[in-house]
Amino acid sequence: MSSTPTTRQHRIRQATAADLAAIERIVHDAYCHYIDRIGATPGPMRDDYRQRISQGQTQVLEDDAGVQAVLVLVREPDCLLLDNVAVSPAAQGKGYGRELMQWAEIQARQAGYRQIRLYTQESMTENIGIYQRYGYVETHRAEEIGLKRVFMTKSLR
Repeated sequence: MSSTPTTRQHRIRQATAADLAAIERIVHDAYCHYIDRIGATPGPMRDDYRQRISQGQTQVLEDDAGVQAVLVLVREPDCLLLDNVAVSPAAQGKGYGRELMQWAEIQARQAGYRQIRLYTQESMTENIGIYQRYGYVETHRAEEIGLKRVFMTKSLR
């Protein structure tokens, strides 16, 4: 997946090992407030980002202040999985999350996928609402690794 300059103030690029600490901090800060709500550690906080980076699955959005957001995309046989999008709480409200989601769709189309999918926690209702506004449709709910998840897809036709 290619590096894409987006504006003069920030860009999306492939993550490198040098980004690991920033990625882990952003994911922690973006998800830690959900621990009490869901009664468990959210899936993204359990992930091995060193491995995700080495597999080429992780992109970062950086601005003049440094890495501000993280995107994890996983190629699957029939679609692209938007595995994680996390924005530093200090950078929220700047449209970075929306931009990363749009960028993910562009990457999916360029790779020839006809759909993109994601999942989130059942109790993260605000995220479900955001994804629905972006055109994602709930396909099913299931419990995995002790987490109640909502699975969603978006057609890219």
